[in-house]
Amino acid sequence: MGEIIEIFFFMFVIAGIAFLPLGYFIYKYTKDDSKPPFSDFEHHENHGESAIDGYIEKIMSAVKGKFSHH
Repeated sequence: MGEIIEIFFFMFVIAGIAFLPLGYFIYKYTKDDSKPPFSDFEHHENHGESAIDGYIEKIMSAVKGKFSHH
């Protein structure tokens, strides 16, 4: 029974050490005045239009057109 408690203890310590960076990351970037850890890359004003964007828009409009005409 003592061996099981020892193994549990050491696994708990190892797991705590392994998740410390994640906890620090969450703590640091959930403060009220902090910036997000990664840049905001979802806004289209930050980059130019690409050929892939136009192609995907064409495909999406074609699929929407197929499904909207019942």
